[in-house]
Amino acid sequence: MADKQDYYEALGITKGASDDEIKKAYRQMAKKYHPDMNPGNAEAEKKFKEVNEAYSILSDPEKKAQYDQFGHSAFEPGGGYGQGGFQGGFGDFGFDMGDIFSSFFGGSRSSGRTSGPIDGEDIRVRILLTFEEAVFGCKKDVSYAKVQKCDDCSGTGAQKGTSVERCSRCGGTGSVRVQKNVFGMMMQSQTTCPDCGGQGKKIQSPCSKCRGAGQIRVNKKLSVTIPAGIDDGQSIVLRGQGHEGKNGGYAGDLQVVVSVKKHNVFERDGYDLYCEVPITISEATLGAKIKIPTIDGEVEYDIPEGTQTGSTFTIKQKGVPVVNSRENKRGNLYVTVAVETPRGLSEAQKELLRKFGESCGEKNLAKKTSFFKKFKNRTQGGTKD
Repeated sequence: MADKQDYYEALGITKGASDDEIKKAYRQMAKKYHPDMNPGNAEAEKKFKEVNEAYSILSDPEKKAQYDQFGHSAFEPGGGYGQGGFQGGFGDFGFDMGDIFSSFFGGSRSSGRTSGPIDGEDIRVRILLTFEEAVFGCKKDVSYAKVQKCDDCSGTGAQKGTSVERCSRCGGTGSVRVQKNVFGMMMQSQTTCPDCGGQGKKIQSPCSKCRGAGQIRVNKKLSVTIPAGIDDGQSIVLRGQGHEGKNGGYAGDLQVVVSVKKHNVFERDGYDLYCEVPITISEATLGAKIKIPTIDGEVEYDIPEGTQTGSTFTIKQKGVPVVNSRENKRGNLYVTVAVETPRGLSEAQKELLRKFGESCGEKNLAKKTSFFKKFKNRTQGGTKD
């Protein structure tokens, strides 16, 4: 047997590979060289047989130990196993070929009956809120369609007065075994029972309302409490309000996803609010008590004398409520003022402003004075700031 390929090389693994590595390598190689995947390819057919022979030895701990010690001679007449070498079948491999069988021949694979508990799927609905509804919370009615147990047959799928029978073909297991002879090798697979569709039962007289499904689709309407402070894109989960399960499975959830309309004054970032408020030159210059809009209504705020455009003031606890906060925590409101330059002045107003401007000195316009000093130093080659 000097010309026989090493079994480890046949599977593309090294000596000392684990059982899982051997099984994984076999599956890959068997699929690669299977005749159905390589029609008319004699070399692939040869490789396929070598791969199966290698796996029949390496998957058996006792045979593998003999091979590791004596090599191919262990299975020659008079060797460790006499004539008990590879016989070409899959029955002695010690693992189910169903997954490979399915990929080769397009069959379905099932590990057993499908009549066990099946959980229901979740349902997602989207609702639109105004900015204020999201900030302060509200109640909203949500309408959606869900699958639930048929009330006529109580979920059995059988017409009233009739019963569900056990499938005679699979004996109620929901699965059957199939075999196929490929080049003298028996490939065996467990697949879904074609008579009962894996349910393990048959309904002779289906329910007229659900047509034997045991479930029906209904329209539901729920009042949902929207918590104060919820934000755009966040969701509320109502446990068990989704599609009902089957055969005792848990019901899915209802996920209410929130979309929030934009506000024409406020912008939101987390729990904080931002807005811009215009003020007059005189208010900015002399200081003033101005009205500030908040999400709760207007409040008065004292801005100091000499306020510059772009200055930002913080009004605490006038932002968005923190969701489910026990201390009623809220974010802050950040107000940025913008000094508005008047337009359309009369000649008298302009003259007053000219006189006012002429009366202002360096002390009154420190920023402007500093700017031009920097510019003058730069143009004259100075280095001072």
